[in-house]
Amino acid sequence: MPSSDCYPIDVVPGLSRLFLDFRAGEPRVRPFYASLPRETGWQKRCPLPGHWNEIVAVLAGQNASIEAAPALEALRAGAGMILTGQQVGLLGGPLYTPFKAATAVARARQATAAGQPHAAIFWLATEDHDFAEINHVTFPSRKELKKLVYAKPPANPVRVGDVVLDETIEPMMEQAWELLGTSAAMDALAAAYRPGRTFGEACGDFYRKAFAAQGLLVLDAAGREVHRLGEPVLRAAIERADELHAALLERNKELEAAGYHVQVAVTPQSSLLFLIDERSGARMALKRTAPSAAEPNGIWQAGREKFTTADLVGILAAEPERISPGALLRPVFQDYLFGTSLIVGGPAEIAYFAQSAVLYERILGRTTAAEPRLSATLIEPAIGEMLRKHELGLDRVFKESADSLAQLLAARAMPVDGKRKLAAAGTALDAELNPLLEYMKAMDAGLGRSADTAASKMRYQMNRLRRLAANFEMQREGSSRRHAEAIERALNPGGALQERVHGAAYYFARYGFELAEMLTSLAEDPCPGHKAVWL
Repeated sequence: MPSSDCYPIDVVPGLSRLFLDFRAGEPRVRPFYASLPRETGWQKRCPLPGHWNEIVAVLAGQNASIEAAPALEALRAGAGMILTGQQVGLLGGPLYTPFKAATAVARARQATAAGQPHAAIFWLATEDHDFAEINHVTFPSRKELKKLVYAKPPANPVRVGDVVLDETIEPMMEQAWELLGTSAAMDALAAAYRPGRTFGEACGDFYRKAFAAQGLLVLDAAGREVHRLGEPVLRAAIERADELHAALLERNKELEAAGYHVQVAVTPQSSLLFLIDERSGARMALKRTAPSAAEPNGIWQAGREKFTTADLVGILAAEPERISPGALLRPVFQDYLFGTSLIVGGPAEIAYFAQSAVLYERILGRTTAAEPRLSATLIEPAIGEMLRKHELGLDRVFKESADSLAQLLAARAMPVDGKRKLAAAGTALDAELNPLLEYMKAMDAGLGRSADTAASKMRYQMNRLRRLAANFEMQREGSSRRHAEAIERALNPGGALQERVHGAAYYFARYGFELAEMLTSLAEDPCPGHKAVWL
């Protein structure tokens, strides 16, 4: 196991206040969640759904490897389920994808060790239709980040999992071989991402291989059989649409009154469902107009086509796979299918789970517990040496751009004599200014304000002298710039988290499928924040 440091979660930029408070276990978020992180009440298995044998059979059909057999056998014996998932991605998608899988495996292990057998399942979000979100992957490559793009979008906004790879995947795979080199992970990618395979099939095969040793089960739930089993949830979203819409609006008011931002907007005509067009296969949002004098029973619309509630119930009965849950309904749909004990999600998913909770209560009569996935930055040896040399921590790296980091490193590399002179000048300036400012403020309030303005300009010029000296040092010693750019690309690319930009396959290629076990062990550790992992 590599060593790791645990940083407070608020060092990560861009997280919502709701997620930060949930992560910290703040009591004021409890009304919106079934449990808070690290509570263990969820480990007691929910009652088995009546369709349990059928859903386990579906899982067995999609997970036929020897490694999956123990988990399937545990489920047949009534084990509980830890569930996570992610959109299917090009060449394995972003790094946080295996972070989710590893956290689900870790929680299943912890519950099993406590005497409550559980298995972990990875839900492939093949029904999403935003192709631009999943058609690319970025790999580190010496002095740059190399972005690979599958540039053959479908003619219509169909489910991304159904998009079939054509021959243009082959030159992209050649690029991947050049970037990642020969490895078991690259062999698995080449076997999965071939012409004629769908994005869903390819991504599922890769993660079944990557987490085979951990017994992770992978499910593509877009088919008719799974939707037939989950029909009661979809039917409730159709027949009780107005009731559920009102409940969401009320929950949004409660969240805003508590000082939180609403993660998923609920508009007057929004619904919880999508409809797959029978001709084009396009996934279209179903909009709902509430009952009125003109439409006493309300009306539904997808694109230009209108439907009654009876129309949609008929489609659900005949072709259930054409009715697709949206983001707020999906966890309810999942948990009805599996009687899930715990859902593992990212920051945005945890935030919108506070909204989904009212749907759980009304449709399932219970709310499933949720926990955040592993949040981490992987630090490779060469980058680790730079951090140690410059005495940098992740908290500082996250605050800097490549330019500001280069200036910081140059300032630290300045000769000691220069640092002393600048420090002495700054100290002397403050020592002279502070008593003068106090004197002028005592003479007259307006004079004091003018003095503060003048003093701030003097301090600005003092800081400008520091920057001039640092810039000169940076130009004279180019390593500061090179190191800053390398650190930024590796740990904070473009001001975004590494886990959101770097492709997971890069790390599997570099460190083997053993990385899956390493991430699982990291997820078992009780760090409540963000991990810096020294590879």
